[in-house]
Amino acid sequence: MKFYDRTAQLHALETIDRQTGESGKMTVITGRRRVGKTMLALKFSENKRRLYFFVSKKDERLLCDEFLKMIRDHFKTPVIGEIKTFSQIFELTLQLAAEEKLLLIIDEFQEFYNVNPAVYSEIQHLWDRHKHNAKLHLVLIGSVYSLMVKIFENAKEPLFGRADRFLHVKPFRPDIIKDILLDYDAFNLNNFFVHYLVTGGIPRYIEILSDNRKFRENDVFDFVLQKDSPFLNEGKNLLIEEFGNKHGTYFSILELIASGKTDRSTIESILEKNIGGHLDRLESIYDVVAKIKPFDAKPSGRVQKYLIKDNFLNFWFRFIHKYKPAVEMENFDYIMAIVQRDFSAYSGRFLEKLFHELIAETREYNRIGTYWEKGHQNEIDLVAVNDLKKKMLLAEIKVNPRKISIAALKGKARKLTSRYQNFDITYKGLSVNHIAQYLD
Repeated sequence: MKFYDRTAQLHALETIDRQTGESGKMTVITGRRRVGKTMLALKFSENKRRLYFFVSKKDERLLCDEFLKMIRDHFKTPVIGEIKTFSQIFELTLQLAAEEKLLLIIDEFQEFYNVNPAVYSEIQHLWDRHKHNAKLHLVLIGSVYSLMVKIFENAKEPLFGRADRFLHVKPFRPDIIKDILLDYDAFNLNNFFVHYLVTGGIPRYIEILSDNRKFRENDVFDFVLQKDSPFLNEGKNLLIEEFGNKHGTYFSILELIASGKTDRSTIESILEKNIGGHLDRLESIYDVVAKIKPFDAKPSGRVQKYLIKDNFLNFWFRFIHKYKPAVEMENFDYIMAIVQRDFSAYSGRFLEKLFHELIAETREYNRIGTYWEKGHQNEIDLVAVNDLKKKMLLAEIKVNPRKISIAALKGKARKLTSRYQNFDITYKGLSVNHIAQYLD
């Protein structure tokens, strides 16, 4: 699959790269696995003098042997003495960058915790000492969110405050998913929606499906839910390293959220344990869930629910992890029957999420959210407000457009709209066939 989008990130990288003619600059690129961080860095580094180091879980000496070979392949400068530590490798690159402009990319930077945690202090010491004389653009890429936050945002860590720029790479926007499907001559609204729902715009997942020419709903599900599918263990592979030996409780919580148990009290009643700390860590440390409050709710309000931010992880916990015994028995027909039974109700949540994203992209509103009252009464799928122009949009979003009732929507909105009497209020019904008008 060709390289798509990332225009803003490439511009940011080029801007800071131009500044390295005067002194060293450090850029940190984060984002979940498979989101395209490495592809972004490699695209940016085309036609530049660069070194690319991948930090795998090896002995430090073996890594240094690999990195030294790359240096010798790219530079004619003789290396004197034996290189045993990464600090020696890093000092060597700083010396090279004192003579000419150099881009150094270090991928999976958080893995030094497994190789030698002292590396971070050594990098900080060398960087502080040499960066003003080195024309080095140091690009550090990391996938384990909690560790990257710890490395660069914890005031007690040696590299705190050293980064000149942070880039958080996000999944593709809906319009980019559309562009990809158009390039494969596979775009229609149903294909687009199932790709959004399952992949969430993660480039690697879209690439796998596209390479295998899986675009239609049934073809996508058949491919994802089959023996040896690359998707079957993906949720576990993404999160085990984040959660460590306490992953069991976290997985149970995420399975319940994916199954529609979105409030803390319900989850605690099922698991029969206090999970307040787990939810806080899932939100603030691991960046896996988001805490959602009703539109216009006070920050101190206790009415709230939790949602998994990542579309694929939602799907994985709802239909793969939840039915792990069937997966292990390779009874994928059973799981497909569950998907077909529950798909309409399940997909409705993601149609709502999609319209939230699409309407946010219009830049017509400064606040967008969902509204409900205590006890999940009078739920409104989408509320968007432009406080400057005093206009409000209220929308009922359904997979089946026949279930939309504007009269019912107006009834549910009475309490909310009473606070916006001077606003121009628009009521809409939105379904899959309305997606196109927001994608153009």
